[in-house]
Amino acid sequence: MSSCGNLFISLMLLAAGFTILCSAVPLPSEASTMDNSTDHKNGSTFLYFAYGSNLLKERLQLKNPSATVHCVAKLKDYKLVFGNHKGLASQRWRGGVATIEHNPGDEVWGVVWRMNMSDLESLDRQENVKMGTYSPMEVSVSTSDQDFNCRTYIMNSCVYAPPSPQYLQVIVMGAEQNGLPEDYQVKLRSIETNKYEGHLPVMEELEKALKKSKERTDEILSDDLPS
Repeated sequence: MSSCGNLFISLMLLAAGFTILCSAVPLPSEASTMDNSTDHKNGSTFLYFAYGSNLLKERLQLKNPSATVHCVAKLKDYKLVFGNHKGLASQRWRGGVATIEHNPGDEVWGVVWRMNMSDLESLDRQENVKMGTYSPMEVSVSTSDQDFNCRTYIMNSCVYAPPSPQYLQVIVMGAEQNGLPEDYQVKLRSIETNKYEGHLPVMEELEKALKKSKERTDEILSDDLPS
């Protein structure tokens, strides 16, 4: 088996274990949720709707450490597509990357993250806003009983291209980690890739980040056990 295949398996096992462990960690208290809401009203935080690799917490927090899950939501009348800005393949992911495209009747599921305003510049930089690759936009996303106005990003001058297996795997892991609808997860897993098998440094970064997250979660669970 190739080193790329071994890294895939390692990432999948880490993500699966971390998701199970997270289910045992207490959810934020009502008081902390109210505090977060106050922060948003005061303009010290913002809501960001992620639908691609930033579905995975460890991916987003590589450069944006303040990100915390707010909820899972859907964006109506859009579809998920993959491509490259002006046809220039992503050097980080070696294939097409995710964007959204208006398509009445369709929907894109994702995660709404609450982030500090101090991370806004970093998030824009990740999405290559200054280079014109993506543009920020405000969208209205919904849960079963609420609507949220969020920041998200849409690719400019998109030329369709399949994603690398590694990139798609990060999206799938993020969908699993955050409990996106199962039928949507099946749809994600069925997406055709470009079968790229080369080395991607970002995957090693993610493996390290997932290990650290699992270790922190293990510590929390250990502290909660009766002595």
